[in-house]
Amino acid sequence: MTALTDRTATAGEPPVDVADAVPRRHPWRWVSAAVVLVLAAQLAHLLVTNPRFQWRVVLRYFNAESVVRGMGTTLLLTVIAMAVGIVLGVLLAVGRLSRNPLIRSLSGLYVWFFRGTPALVQLIFWYNLSQLVTRLSLGIPFGPSFISADTNTLITPMLAAILGLGLNEAAYMAEIIRGGLLSVEQGQVEAAQALGMTRLRTLRRIVLPQAMRFIVPPTGSQVINMVKATSLVSVIAMADMLYTVQAIYNRTFQTIPLLIVACIWYLIITSILYVGQSFIERRYSRGATRQAPRSFLDFLKIRRTPPPVVDRTEHTA
Repeated sequence: MTALTDRTATAGEPPVDVADAVPRRHPWRWVSAAVVLVLAAQLAHLLVTNPRFQWRVVLRYFNAESVVRGMGTTLLLTVIAMAVGIVLGVLLAVGRLSRNPLIRSLSGLYVWFFRGTPALVQLIFWYNLSQLVTRLSLGIPFGPSFISADTNTLITPMLAAILGLGLNEAAYMAEIIRGGLLSVEQGQVEAAQALGMTRLRTLRRIVLPQAMRFIVPPTGSQVINMVKATSLVSVIAMADMLYTVQAIYNRTFQTIPLLIVACIWYLIITSILYVGQSFIERRYSRGATRQAPRSFLDFLKIRRTPPPVVDRTEHTA
């Protein structure tokens, strides 16, 4: 009676019996896990025992009316700036792929300028536009104007924030959308044009639906970044989340607990957006990949890979 091995022996080598094989040990994983647990315990001890965090102050101001109102301003500014960025980004992406050299050059120049200058500088520039142009007019070029308004009155902090964040976001969205459009095979575009479809209809019915799978994930990341980028508007006296907590701790001198309040609210908002992004990614990736992207809840689960199943059946010769 002989036991057949699970692996065929190669020439010149004895057969290897894997019937009693065990998973490979990884002692350094346990060491690294112990180090992480020790550091996490020290951090938790610091958060609980250090009185300078002033958690009672954090709880008192967490749902204060002014803080909640600042959070609403942050969300409103995020929605408006992203809407401006997406709409203008689509136009810029199509312009960069246009056959017209003038449109293509102007779109590239826009992307080059707004991606090459900091968003904070752009915000301050729009807020101080009245120092460059005292009045804004609408009318015939080099002719009479029909509507005219004082720049300092027209450019409010909200409008300056929308212009600064929205126009800057449009440059990044243009590159994201352009990359998604280029991911669609050119053969499908040529086939649609051979059937008599116009370029606009081909873009709307053929190219964009397939490009969404490549556009949606980075767009979700841009939305999350936009929530955090709204904190820049505090330098132009826009009453967003950060400006609100700054106004409070400038009066009470409780800097750390008020900053913790802002951090908690930003984490709550970005976590909700991240969950929504994961669901949208899974929806657009159906049928495109063998394994769908992991959801937000999957990252919270600690899964242990099961050992391979070994057939221990013995056969008699």
